[in-house]
Amino acid sequence: MPAKNILFIMCDQLRWDYLSCYGHKRLHTPNIDALAARGVRYDRAYVQSPVCGASRMSTYTGRYVHAHGASWNFVPIKAGEMTIGDYLRPMGVRSVLIGKTHMRADAMGMSRLGIDPKSQIGVRISECGFDPFERDDGIHPYSGHEPNPRYNDHARENGLDAENPWEEYANAAENEEGDLLSGWFLKYADRPARVPDPLSETPYITTRAMDFIDDALENNPDQPWVAHVSYIKPHWPYIVPEPYASMYGPDDVPPANRSDAERENAHPIFEEFMNRRVSQNFCRDEVRAKVIPAYMGLIKQIDDQMGRLFKHLEDRGIADETMIVFTSDHGDYLGDHWLGEKDLFHEEALRVPLIIHDPSPEADVTRGTLNTDLVEAIDLAPTFLEMYGGAAVPHIMDGHSLKGTLDGTRKEDPRQYVIAEYDYSFLEVRAALDMPSRECWLRMIFDGRFKYIHGERFRPMLFDLQTDPNELTDLGDDPVHADIRAELHEALFEWARKPRQRSTVPDGAIEGTEIQDRIGENGILIGYWDEEELEDAIKDKWGKRLANANPLLAPTLNKLLRRKQPEEEA
Repeated sequence: MPAKNILFIMCDQLRWDYLSCYGHKRLHTPNIDALAARGVRYDRAYVQSPVCGASRMSTYTGRYVHAHGASWNFVPIKAGEMTIGDYLRPMGVRSVLIGKTHMRADAMGMSRLGIDPKSQIGVRISECGFDPFERDDGIHPYSGHEPNPRYNDHARENGLDAENPWEEYANAAENEEGDLLSGWFLKYADRPARVPDPLSETPYITTRAMDFIDDALENNPDQPWVAHVSYIKPHWPYIVPEPYASMYGPDDVPPANRSDAERENAHPIFEEFMNRRVSQNFCRDEVRAKVIPAYMGLIKQIDDQMGRLFKHLEDRGIADETMIVFTSDHGDYLGDHWLGEKDLFHEEALRVPLIIHDPSPEADVTRGTLNTDLVEAIDLAPTFLEMYGGAAVPHIMDGHSLKGTLDGTRKEDPRQYVIAEYDYSFLEVRAALDMPSRECWLRMIFDGRFKYIHGERFRPMLFDLQTDPNELTDLGDDPVHADIRAELHEALFEWARKPRQRSTVPDGAIEGTEIQDRIGENGILIGYWDEEELEDAIKDKWGKRLANANPLLAPTLNKLLRRKQPEEEA
C-alpha cells in the first residue's frame, strides 16, 4: 500500500557534498547514509534560488521564483498563492510546520482581502499554507525577527537563565574568564557553544517533531499528515555545542575550490560578490580553519538527530507507512570560488542533497539506487500531490512528480534544463554596480553540462562542467563557445516566454471544448453576418442551450431551430 504520511525534512545551508553518502571523506553521516540505502539518492538535485526565502517558496509552491514572486528573504509570498498544504488539505491530509520557513506574511494582501492574520486562514497564509506546530526561524533579534519564544521558555525552564537564551547560550561561547563570546563572529567558531547539546536548536526541533508524531497518533491516528521538519542548522552562526565542537579540526578542512584565474578579468557581478565582507573573510585560510570544523560538527549533530527521529518512527510503529524526504534549501560556499555565503550559481551553492525513502512495496525496485536525472526542488510539491492521489496541475506547478523515479515507472528524464533565479537587488552589490533594482535579476540555465548565466547590462557567464567540473573557467566571452551561449540563451528565453500566471484555468479547459461551449451558451455571438450564417454555426453544436442563453436572440434562434427540426426528422 502507498505511504500514509510524509516526513519532509529540510536543513538550512547544507551543501550536497558534506554528507558521506555524497562522497565526503572525513564527515561520516551514517543515519542519513542508511536512509539513502533504503531509498533513492538524487545526484543532480538543484534549488531554484541560492537564498533561503526564494528557494523555500519555490519548494512549497512547485513554482519558479518569478512565478511566485517572493524573490528574496522577507519578500512576502502573495496571499492566495497555493502551497503544499493548500493542495493536500482538501484531500484530508494534515500539513504542519515544525521549524523554519524564512517567510514573512503578506500583511498588506491579507488586509486588502479583509483576512484577520490571527484567524485560521490568516495563520495558514502567514505560514506558507502549513498549520504551525512549531514555527522557529531562530533569526537574530535585531534583524526584525524575534527568536522563537517557546525555545527560549524551554531553555529557561531547563536552567539556561538569560533574557535571550537563544542568543546567549545556543549561539554564544565563553572565554576562560567566563565572558560571553558571540557566535556571530567567525573568530569564535572553534569554541563550543555554551548550550548543552540536548538543549540546542537541532535536538529541540527533533523533540518537537517527535511531539507532533505522538500528538497525531493520540488524537487523530487515522488522518494522514505531511510534517515539514525544517532545521535552522547548519546555517550560521557557525557554532556548535560539545561533543561536536571538538570532533573536527583544521586537518579535516578540504582545500578551497578556487583559482587565481577566477579573480583575473572576473565578470563584474562575480567580482562584486567576491568583494563582499563575508567573501573577503572566507578567503582567509584561518577563517576556513575555524568555521568549517564547526559546520561539520553541526552536520554531524543533524545526522545524530536523524537517527533519533527515525527510531521514533520505528518505536511508534509507523515507519512502514511514512515516506521520508531529506533535503536542503541551498548550499554554502565556505570560501570556494573566493566567496562566502551562497549568492551565486556554482554547484556549492545551488546543488543540494535529496534522498527519498518510500516504504511502499512498489518502491522496492529502486531501493538503494542513485538517480542521475536533472531534478529541481519544485518537483517535491507535485510528488506529494501524486502520492496522495491528486490530479496534476501543470498550469500551476512547474515541477515534475518524482513518483515514477521511486516505483521504477519513469522511462526517461522529462527535464532538459535546470533553471535558477536570483534577485540581488537587496545587496550592496546593486549599489556597487549602480544598477536599478528591477534589473538586478540573474537567471541560470543548466543542461547537465553547460551552465549559462544571464544578467542585465553584462555579458553572460558560461561554465562547462564536463571539462571543468570545478567551475573555475568562465567561458562567457570565449568566441569558441559562441554557439553554445546562443543556444542556451534562446532556451532560457523560450522558458521565460511561457505563461506562468494563468493559474486559475487548467490547460485542458482551454484546449478542449469547455471554454468555447461556455462562450456559446452565454450567447456571446460576435461577427455573424446574418441568420443563415448563425444557423450554420449552431447546427449540431449548441442547440437549445444557445437559444435559452440570450433572451434577445431567443426568437431568432428558436425560429432557426424549428426550421432545423424537420430536416433532422427527414
